Amino acid sequence: MRQTLRPLIAEFIGVFMLVFIGGGAIIINAYKDGSVGLGGIAAASGLAYALAVTATMGISGGHINPAVTIGLWSVGRINALKAGLYIVAQLLGGVCAALVLKGLFPTGAAEVRQYGALSLGADTTLATAILLEAVMTFFLALAVMGTVVDSAAPKVGGFAVGLTLWMCILAGGPLTGAALNPARTFGPALVSGFWVGQVAYWVGPILGAVVAMQVYQRFLLRTDAA
Repeated sequence: MRQTLRPLIAEFIGVFMLVFIGGGAIIINAYKDGSVGLGGIAAASGLAYALAVTATMGISGGHINPAVTIGLWSVGRINALKAGLYIVAQLLGGVCAALVLKGLFPTGAAEVRQYGALSLGADTTLATAILLEAVMTFFLALAVMGTVVDSAAPKVGGFAVGLTLWMCILAGGPLTGAALNPARTFGPALVSGFWVGQVAYWVGPILGAVVAMQVYQRFLLRTDAA
């Protein structure tokens, strides 16, 4: 039982960290009249993700993302039952983090920012959002495969993955919020009731992760490092 719970608890904590820090930065930015800015939000989210992946790599594999879990399942790196349990733990981590944000931060600012929920830009269509989230998650999943999963990878922990999220938020944040992770958006959406764009935040990341991991597994991975 303990061996089963350990990775699930690790995934829960990792997603909690990501949603709490990333969502908290968004709320503080609203509360302090934009003083954090896009760069600050990107840095907070990227560093939180880097630390979460690094801290959980040796326990759960450092997925911290349902799209990553589904991508790894698609290439046979995790079985369906374990993947399903991981996703439940990840979503619960996001929900609990959003509930804590709701309780801790000033009510007005937290409500205005939907407890850290992400949203599509005013001129961003659903199709554009899906494609953008897919492309950015492709980069993220490629970083996961190339620096976390591949046994021949450089030993940099999860920092390359976090830096990829940081980069993508700077590039795509104004258009979609650059979630790249269904658990990052699900928790705040459930707590706030703000469900706008959720299709993009699920379809895009899952599509991007599956394609990236299939490409890496089939064409980039050395056979002696599989």
